[in-house]
Amino acid sequence: MVLRPWPTGVVVVAVAVAAFTFGYHLHTPTTVTSTTKAPAATTTVTADQTWVATWPLPSSSLRFTNPTAAALSFATSVLRMTTPEARAFQRGDSRSSEVPIVTTTNGPLTTVLVRRLAPDDTWWVLGSTCSTVSITQPSALEKVSSPLTLSGQSTAFEGVLNFSLYQDDARAPLVAGTTMGGSNGVVGKYLATLRFATPTHHFGTLVVCSLSAKDGSVLDASAIRVAF
Repeated sequence: MVLRPWPTGVVVVAVAVAAFTFGYHLHTPTTVTSTTKAPAATTTVTADQTWVATWPLPSSSLRFTNPTAAALSFATSVLRMTTPEARAFQRGDSRSSEVPIVTTTNGPLTTVLVRRLAPDDTWWVLGSTCSTVSITQPSALEKVSSPLTLSGQSTAFEGVLNFSLYQDDARAPLVAGTTMGGSNGVVGKYLATLRFATPTHHFGTLVVCSLSAKDGSVLDASAIRVAF
């Protein structure tokens, strides 16, 4: 399988990349320096670029004319948050925004990166970052295979992180599990090896999240698009 190239003649800017690499929106004193990378954004849509998006799936009929609606749908459908609430979105340029999501009133933020990627100006989710989990390896849009090395930095309740790797058009993950990172406000490295069957789709999404100590629900999450 050959990874599809970026559309010819498109001027690439750093809007979406900056949203990932300039750090997280801090909601608690303890933070993890972001190393999660996003696909580059473009100033002009000259062709359908929706294949770089984690949500909605290009093969579905689901589309969003509102960036907040796209972010909330992503939070429930992909990140598996049970009670996500959106804060005021922050506009980047005319085609990009960041939508902060929380699952509890004083909980940490998950920042969802959204962008207009199609000629019809609908909104699509590139991925998400959060204040407790960064993904160092793999990078967004990287072609991955089994066994896959997953690494980054984190802090979570008792150090436990949950990860899931999905392929498009499949509700069940290719692989899911837990790994250990920093705990209870202390940032530490995490490392896991993911083994999975050969995907039947060319693209998917990798999610790494921390869970609530109260009820085990998803508290916040980082997510990136990957290729197979």
